[in-house]
Amino acid sequence: MSHKNRDDQRVIPIAIAQPDEELISLYAPHQKIYPRSVTGVFSNWRWIMVWVTQIVFYGLPWLEWGQRQAVLFDLSVRRFYIFGLVLYPQDFIYLTGMLIISALSLFLFTALAGRLWCGYACPQTVYTEIFLWFEKKIEGDRSARIRRDEGPMTVETFGRKAAKQVVWIAFAFWTGFTFVGYFVPMREMTGAFLGGQLAAWEFFWVFFYGFATYGNAGYMREQICKHICPYARFQSAMFDKDTLIVTYDAERGEPRGARSKKADLTQLQLGACVDCSLCIQVCPTGIDIRNGLQYECIGCGACADVCDTVMDKVGYARGLVKYSTENAMNNHWTRDQIIKRLFRPRVLVYMSILTAIVLAIFVSLATRTPFKADVVRDRGVMARMVEAGNIENVYSIQVMNATERSQRYKISVDGLPGIQITSNDTLSLDATKARWVPVRVQVPPEADQPGSHEIHFTIESLDSPGRLREVSKFVIPR
Repeated sequence: MSHKNRDDQRVIPIAIAQPDEELISLYAPHQKIYPRSVTGVFSNWRWIMVWVTQIVFYGLPWLEWGQRQAVLFDLSVRRFYIFGLVLYPQDFIYLTGMLIISALSLFLFTALAGRLWCGYACPQTVYTEIFLWFEKKIEGDRSARIRRDEGPMTVETFGRKAAKQVVWIAFAFWTGFTFVGYFVPMREMTGAFLGGQLAAWEFFWVFFYGFATYGNAGYMREQICKHICPYARFQSAMFDKDTLIVTYDAERGEPRGARSKKADLTQLQLGACVDCSLCIQVCPTGIDIRNGLQYECIGCGACADVCDTVMDKVGYARGLVKYSTENAMNNHWTRDQIIKRLFRPRVLVYMSILTAIVLAIFVSLATRTPFKADVVRDRGVMARMVEAGNIENVYSIQVMNATERSQRYKISVDGLPGIQITSNDTLSLDATKARWVPVRVQVPPEADQPGSHEIHFTIESLDSPGRLREVSKFVIPR
């Protein structure tokens, strides 16, 4: 069918949908993944990391140091307590250093062995593993869960799913509660919660982080790793041909196919892969490692564990799926050759920079002065002549005690002939407190020419080693 344009008399075709046309969606529907349980070396390491990270996470807020919580980021008073270390907003440089160390560590571990962080220590991986464990214990193994989801909603199915939700919500709530406990004293917050006096903002953040844990680990799972986490997208820029990744030995495994245990592979012309698809069933993101490296792969090694189990059963050598490098697979390197190549110039540069920054931060923390001081010339009080013709300027000095013990400080000044402090030059501060003190400074009239002159204040701790020198200006009027 066509339509003729009146202006140029051209024939313009008009498309008409035919009855047999099929509408194809550009978006594939999400298929729920039911990871199969697996045991092996890498699975054991994942559970070791689960236990280590969670013991640290849930235990630290309850650990005491002296008369306070050992690790507490107290935003209300703008102080961070990390065991015996007290940090203030002025110590922002250390936070910057920690972020740089984290970034360089990520670059280093990724260059060495791919997504180690994702596979073993990322909170998304850890909590997904925990939530899956709850699910398996309550609803059964993979096949049982699939049957329950595809079958009718029986009383038993409803009861098991309800029990799972209760456990998930309770665990997620406790996770959110613990996270907030790093910013609010845990024991005080627990008492307030049990007494029904939890503050509104505390309740909000407990609910927020609990809901995030529940949603991410209970339902979104691999969607976070595949579509939300940016690391999956730029990891390829951090890999090279000598990076350890989970790989499938296609040269040994192909062509794949089912066979009996006693079959002769030479006659069948088959590789070592029996095409059991267990590597797909155990994958937490649902990929087929036999298709090569994919951005969805988090490097957990579950496919390597289950493949080794299958190889043991059929009597073949392990390592059809394993951690290896692209160069090692292409050149058939030995383990020693792989390890030797791992410490290449790129890795050594990362290690050197990372070591230097870590040492610099530790040295800085070990040698830093245990108090801080700021000197501000009081601009509301002009330079003036006082008794005996002396010239006086007034300053405000803030001293901050960065220790957890009461301290006494002495203030002195130099820089002009005859300069002296005529107000109180000592002060006492309680632990982790700060105070502004007014300081009057005088010089003889003949000390120097009119104008602005540089002077130095020295603040010295009388109870612990430490001295600070701060520069300021002394104004002599004309």
